[in-house]
Amino acid sequence: MYHLLIIDDNKINLSAAKNALAGNYKITAVTSGTQALRFLEHNTCDLILLDINMPEMDGFEVMGRIRSNPELSDIPIIFLTSDNDPQTESRCLEAGAMDFISKPFMQNVMLSRISRTLELEALRRDLSVQLEARTRHIKYIQDMMVLGMAAMVESRDLSTGGHIKRTSMVVKIFAERLSKEHDTLKRSFLDMVIRAAPMHDLGKIAVDDRVLRKQGKFTPEEYAEMKKHSAEGSRIVKQILEGVEEEKFVRIAENVAHYHHEKWDGTGYPDGLAGEAIPIEARIMALADVFDALVSKRCYKEAYSYDTAFSIIDSSIGTHFDPQLGRLFLKSRPELEALYNMVSIDYREDEIG
Repeated sequence: MYHLLIIDDNKINLSAAKNALAGNYKITAVTSGTQALRFLEHNTCDLILLDINMPEMDGFEVMGRIRSNPELSDIPIIFLTSDNDPQTESRCLEAGAMDFISKPFMQNVMLSRISRTLELEALRRDLSVQLEARTRHIKYIQDMMVLGMAAMVESRDLSTGGHIKRTSMVVKIFAERLSKEHDTLKRSFLDMVIRAAPMHDLGKIAVDDRVLRKQGKFTPEEYAEMKKHSAEGSRIVKQILEGVEEEKFVRIAENVAHYHHEKWDGTGYPDGLAGEAIPIEARIMALADVFDALVSKRCYKEAYSYDTAFSIIDSSIGTHFDPQLGRLFLKSRPELEALYNMVSIDYREDEIG
């Protein structure tokens, strides 16, 4: 049974409304906006019938308070009014009310408008659930396509194996730490960085095979060719995502691809950015990218021990890495060691990582 909250300072009107509706709905009746807000602190309802003209707090103020609470903002509201002025009706609808019911109440009209509003709200919620499910499915397909492209790029590189999967898992572990201990990073932002992580090396698709597949250190000319992958990756990511993803995520994914080889002291590439001029999502990716390169086998070196890898990262804080992020990354060592103990790291990485 639907639960209705009726707010009206006139006890006669309140009693009339309760009598008209009690056989069809569960009713909670209060005589002021303050009482209603106090009730809604610990309870919810399916629809609110709200008088406009009340002392202390009128209906519009009560509605504003309800709408400002994210947990209550979707509850449909019908205004109750004895004012037949068209401007009042217009103001009710502009304020976000689903409908209005004139006083004195006519039972059949009241029941009809409440029933219609509840049906529309049920339809809205059902469509919202369907849309969310469809959006999740589309994002899943898109993520799988991106992972497929990344895997295709990785398969061309004889010295790379599993790098994309491992760095993505590192970013996920690091994001958990950041969500708890970083002062400003929101969970929604970190979730976007996690989604963007597999795209960081997509630009390697544009690197010539003679460079990408080389086993051994690069010549200066080959290294310059390889470095082009960051800016090229940003272009490709934008091309893939623009128009089908929200703008904020597109920007984060572009930045991860473009700037994950920048260094805190300005000696990185492609643009030589320094400090906080480097997007923070790229600073996060840089730690994951370098860590995986250190603890993975390369064609010119064996995998470093965890002690050596974390020592190198520690000594690079303030030069290569953001000081605050670097210290938090070091605190993630137990989780990262557990991850790498579970996955095979017998792969060879290219010189860039």
